[in-house]
Amino acid sequence: QVHLVESGGGLVQPGGSLRLSCTVSGFTMDYHAMGWFRQAPGKERGGVSCIDGTIGSTYYSDSVKGRFTISRDNAKNMVYLQMNSLKPEHPGVYYCATDWAGVLPMCTSSEYHYWGQGTQVTVSS
Repeated sequence: QVHLVESGGGLVQPGGSLRLSCTVSGFTMDYHAMGWFRQAPGKERGGVSCIDGTIGSTYYSDSVKGRFTISRDNAKNMVYLQMNSLKPEHPGVYYCATDWAGVLPMCTSSEYHYWGQGTQVTVSS
C-alpha cells in the first residue's frame, strides 16, 4: 500500500516559518507528481504547491508565491514544503499527495489519489 506521512506542522506567529516534510512508503516516488494541499475548516482542499516528477516544474498558488518553496528528494522518498512569511490566512491542515502520473499541471486535489493524514499548521500571535 502507498502511505504518505506528513510532519513539521505546529503553531507559528505571523511572519514565521515552518518546514513540512512528507515521507512516502510503499511507492517509489521517482518521476511521480507530488503536491501539498491545504484544507481550512469547512472548506475544500486547495492546491498550495505541486512539483512534477519529470522535469521538476512547480506550481504555487498566488497567495504563497515568493513565500513557500516545494522540493523533493527522490533518493529519500521525501517531499518538503518550506513555508516562510506565514500569514493568518495560511493556517489549516496541510496534506501531501502523490499519484502514478508524472505531470499534473492543474495542481488540484482531484488529480491526486494518494494522500497523507495531514499536519496542522496554525498561524497566530
